Amino acid sequence: MSEALDLAGEAGKLDAADGLAAVRERFVLDDVTYLDGNSLGALPAHVPDRVADVVRRQWGALRIRSWEESGWWTAPERIGDRIAPLVGAAAGQVVVGDSTSVNVFKALVAAVRMAAQDGGVGADGADGADGADGPARDEILVDATTFPTDGYIAESAARMTGCTLRPVAPAEVPSALGDRTAAVLLNHVDYRTGRLHDLPGLTAAVHAAGAYAVWDLCHSAGALPVGLDEHGVDLAVGCTYKYLNGGPGSPAYLYVRRDLQARFDSPLPGWNSHAEPFGMRPGYEPASGALRGRVGTPDILSLLALEAALDVWDEDAVSVAAVRAKSLALTDFFLRCVGEYVPGGRVESVTPAAHAERGSQVALRCEDAGDVMKRLIERGVVGDFRAPDVLRFGFTPLYVGFADVERAARVLARTLDAAG
Repeated sequence: MSEALDLAGEAGKLDAADGLAAVRERFVLDDVTYLDGNSLGALPAHVPDRVADVVRRQWGALRIRSWEESGWWTAPERIGDRIAPLVGAAAGQVVVGDSTSVNVFKALVAAVRMAAQDGGVGADGADGADGADGPARDEILVDATTFPTDGYIAESAARMTGCTLRPVAPAEVPSALGDRTAAVLLNHVDYRTGRLHDLPGLTAAVHAAGAYAVWDLCHSAGALPVGLDEHGVDLAVGCTYKYLNGGPGSPAYLYVRRDLQARFDSPLPGWNSHAEPFGMRPGYEPASGALRGRVGTPDILSLLALEAALDVWDEDAVSVAAVRAKSLALTDFFLRCVGEYVPGGRVESVTPAAHAERGSQVALRCEDAGDVMKRLIERGVVGDFRAPDVLRFGFTPLYVGFADVERAARVLARTLDAAG
């Protein structure tokens, strides 16, 4: 029997034993092998009917009454509480709304403002190394490999707060921290390579220096355990249209650790985060709790589509631990299939082999990667390309199976062979 038949047969056995296999039926899928859930998650099958109800009944029939009768007004916090367990947070600390970029700006500026007030306070509430009387906390560290927008936002936040911005590789953060560091903005998973960074260790290092840790969870939430509360993360943000399958442009979320909420000073105060939103008073008084993260009127259609999408986790009793176990099995199997099918030297994995350092994607360096991905998509295998030479394949365990993985590697090998 050929190696291809051996791996295809093994994929079939792995799919038959997969405890999450039934969840796949809850998504709208076709014959395409879809490995781009790290950019846009697939559509949960029940979402269109739920959105139709929002449009036709809640908006069309109830109209303004839906703010109360359909629960529109409380949606940002209600849906935040649905996301909270997926990122390891207790209820009352996550609010949904705005984009990831806007939430990064809120979190980073608020972190700098808190550091300016107290010289930096760690997760245990103790003063930083120099206390309030030490050197000014006027430096922001940002992940040097970050998604570009995070870098743009960090630069703007630094200008606004009078801070110096210093890009630093995540592994070098502990040695780069100092008594002037106010806040550190990091990505949990590198969007290019799929490398998983050490959230517990880096957060502890930031706190030991008396600074605040802000984490971007866009490429981890819904794919692996995060542990925000467990590890004392100060502030975190993330999108919902990747592994949470909320739909294109679905609203992002903001996490503010409970003991910091009374001090969270958003640079974007709005009527929706006012303590008395309908008082229409000229002076701003922030609401208590996570509501401080709100700004303007919520995007109800996108919010409620996201809420419906999150039912996949509840109705099927899907655990993040089970998702993580399958994610690692899928990526292991893909790397193995690539190793068997693709001639040596044609691709190079830039995703760490170690499970502790791998997210839920595999990035392969490949000559003419842009053209190769176009041909893969034409042949029914959808991943994506990142300049200058990276093929990215995202593995969403809720709907990706082992047969998908084997086929993707096989088609990749044939595509590279046809390209010469």
